[in-house]
Amino acid sequence: QVQLVESGGGLVQAGGSLRLSCAASGRTFSTYFMAWFRQAPGKEREFVASISWSGGSTYYADSVKGRTTISRDNAKNTVYLQMNTLTPEDTAVYYCAAAPDFGSRYYTPRGPHTRVSNYDYWGQGTQVTVSS
Repeated sequence: QVQLVESGGGLVQAGGSLRLSCAASGRTFSTYFMAWFRQAPGKEREFVASISWSGGSTYYADSVKGRTTISRDNAKNTVYLQMNTLTPEDTAVYYCAAAPDFGSRYYTPRGPHTRVSNYDYWGQGTQVTVSS
């Protein structure tokens, strides 16, 4: 069992930055594949970024690539999402998610780690609002 708690959301002006954190409970955090998803009002939950158990593999949605960095600190049971050059289109509730590692053969840009249905554990979400 893994419990996830997100923090770091808030209101920011366009062009600004935010760093989201996701603190996980459980001794097996370091074995989990971690991801961030987001959901805007009236839209489906969508993939933002993911990171393998070791942190050696990272993946990003095209919409955030180049201005977003996902990282993890297994000693602190925490995963981070650094977002820069934010736009109003980034406004959404951001969710942290965890799943047992998918296996290295699935470490591909469009692999199962990008799909909502493949994650077992979710945080409660943190609101990010970007004003124009």
